[in-house]
Amino acid sequence: MEQIWEPHAGAAAAGRPRPLAVEGLELLVTGEATARVTDQGVIEVTAADAGEVRIEWRVPCVDATAFWTPESSLSGWLPAAWSAPRRTALTRGAPVAALVGTGDVAICAFAADRVDVLAGAGVVEESGEFRFWVQATGRLTVRIDTSRRHFARCLAGIAGWWWAGREADVPDAARLPAYSTWYSLHQEVSPEAVETQAALGKELGLDVIIVDDGWMTGDRTRGYAHCGDWEPVSLPDTAAHVRRVHDLGVQYMLWYALPFIGVDSEAAKKLGRYALRENDRMGAIVADPRYAVVREHLTDRLARAVEEWGMDGLKIDFVDWFDVQDPPEAGPEADCATVAEGVERLLAAIRGRITAVRPQAMIEHRQPYVSPGLWPYTTMVRATDCPLSPAENRQRTIDTRLVAGPMAVHADMLMWHPAEPPEQVACHLINVLFSVPQISVDLATQTPEQREVLAFWLGIVREHLATLQLGELRPARPDLGYPLVTAVGPDTVAVARYAPLPVRAVAESWRTLLVANADNDPEVHLVGGTGQAEATVQDARGRVLQQGALDLTGSVVVPVPRGGLLTLRRP
Repeated sequence: MEQIWEPHAGAAAAGRPRPLAVEGLELLVTGEATARVTDQGVIEVTAADAGEVRIEWRVPCVDATAFWTPESSLSGWLPAAWSAPRRTALTRGAPVAALVGTGDVAICAFAADRVDVLAGAGVVEESGEFRFWVQATGRLTVRIDTSRRHFARCLAGIAGWWWAGREADVPDAARLPAYSTWYSLHQEVSPEAVETQAALGKELGLDVIIVDDGWMTGDRTRGYAHCGDWEPVSLPDTAAHVRRVHDLGVQYMLWYALPFIGVDSEAAKKLGRYALRENDRMGAIVADPRYAVVREHLTDRLARAVEEWGMDGLKIDFVDWFDVQDPPEAGPEADCATVAEGVERLLAAIRGRITAVRPQAMIEHRQPYVSPGLWPYTTMVRATDCPLSPAENRQRTIDTRLVAGPMAVHADMLMWHPAEPPEQVACHLINVLFSVPQISVDLATQTPEQREVLAFWLGIVREHLATLQLGELRPARPDLGYPLVTAVGPDTVAVARYAPLPVRAVAESWRTLLVANADNDPEVHLVGGTGQAEATVQDARGRVLQQGALDLTGSVVVPVPRGGLLTLRRP
């Protein structure tokens, strides 16, 4: 029943709506309303009132194929108008969505200027229209884009709107391939194990190591009962250990489950009464950041990693657990009116402390806390856990990239069975080609063939970083999970093929064209090209299979094995 929303509920809460016509769009708005046209097909509507305000509009649901949101867990199918709305907050989700049509155009994309909204969308059965509405308290501005551009361009415009007037501060290292200990070691963390993986990873092109859970406890049964003290129980002589990793040329990040104060920690004696919520299954409370004593403790604990041990950044996990719809009433010691204010103060204090020591310090956040309100406090955002699920990793990284603004987007850690063939290892990497790969397998047990795959594809990621991560992203068919993804750089175009689809080779847009094949069909059809190019075909391990001039006129078929790469170059 919770997936069904009473159609009148939002309107009743927001008051009586009034019509507002803007550029052919008929809206219903409560409160004092203004609107302005900012670009062709793009308007901004503002509503203000002492209580709830609501902005609603409809578009014809014609040639619609998918409803896109940054929450990959949603199916992408078109919801009904009576479906439950999405509630976004500072630490959960992002206030943006798009109705996508044939040809990957955005029939309508929208976003709110504030992170805490209730947003509904769906097909109106009586009329065949698609209804949108956004609701919040006080003042609300909604950007509505009906320009019918590629949906990725509309979303990039929204991200730019969110970030307008600010400068990005993302360290170069945040975009370099990384090694994570989570899937490979889990809690079996030791200086020797970390240094071994860091050394092997550096040889393959992994410049950052992220040490996950287990470093702060000798307990190996998982759970979070030992969080809160953050003493390096499993990493003795921590500063010397970090120096040894640095001597390898590898930067070092350390994991923290930020909100959790474990029941077995010393911190629980001090902070146990400042609980935002309790979770017996996790063995921990979620500490309430409305209290200065909580923020000071957590800031001091996390900043130690950089200030005392020489780390290069922090992996800050579980920030979404601060999202509590009905928090307990704050006590007299609280100095923040809301939990969100407390979270912002906490994250700002942490980043301020560590960048004061190391200006290029990195901070990793993770889905679902992808809100633009968190951008000032992070440098990179990782897809949520999806072990050994390449298609899900692909969709999550692409969804995150589309509205990540200046942030570096990381894939969930890549892992595979020891018997995984080289071709499939390559496919794991190709599925996250447009994000920063994190590797999490025991590098000491990889076969020579698996190591060749890693070295080859990590080399491609590094060589073409400007196109793959910073180029214009053009994913195709969100309704099918992006079976073809393109990134366009200044003179390089990269295409990843996850299904037997043709690849456009229009020559005006590139001097170098990369085609990565993650499909079992080796016949790569190139269409729309003219003239000649120098073609090189490599297999999953980077071995050259074919090289020579290729006439691109008409429709051309080039055999590229699964996990392989076709490179075309023009003068």
